Amino acid sequence: MGQITNIKKQTDNKFLNIYELDNIHKTGRKGKYFVASRAESIEKLKITTGKNTPDGVIIYALAGENKDKVVLIKQYRYPINSYIYEFPAGLVEDGEDYEEAAGREIFEETGMKFIPITVPEGYKRPFFTTIGMTDESCSTVFGYCEGEPNSENQEDSEEIEVVLADKAEVRRILKEENIAIMTAYMLMHFIKDEEVFSFLKED
Repeated sequence: MGQITNIKKQTDNKFLNIYELDNIHKTGRKGKYFVASRAESIEKLKITTGKNTPDGVIIYALAGENKDKVVLIKQYRYPINSYIYEFPAGLVEDGEDYEEAAGREIFEETGMKFIPITVPEGYKRPFFTTIGMTDESCSTVFGYCEGEPNSENQEDSEEIEVVLADKAEVRRILKEENIAIMTAYMLMHFIKDEEVFSFLKED
């Protein structure tokens, strides 16, 4: 197994930083690796703590009178200079429970009220997003949304359109639009499962 011999923080930003890792490969050759992290210091890196605490939360929510529409956001993102379909999501603040963060983010991004559902532990624990580039991990919270979407609580920097998509629209989005991979996988369940959220049930 490879070995990390030294860590150097290269940037000092609020939401994202780059860390340089000196390492030794399994063959003994020395190298460098660069990691993007939400951690504000070396002491808070997952490399250092050995703990996988969620940096963010992703919300898979259903809405509509028959709970047959999925809540999506169409958001402008700088890395692609275009719009992309995603689930509502956001960072978990210090000391904040990730389910509380889910309700806060839904309200801020969509103006809707979020009602979480209870799911087995294996479906809500944090998973890594893009491990080749970052140590970021996110938990997914499942539930239902009530109320009419609005943009009143969005930040000035956010360009978000709330989309309540039925199965036909989801099929179109999967075929034609930019879409976040974590959202795409869940939407494949949404269009194929006769009973929505059935994959969350334990045998």
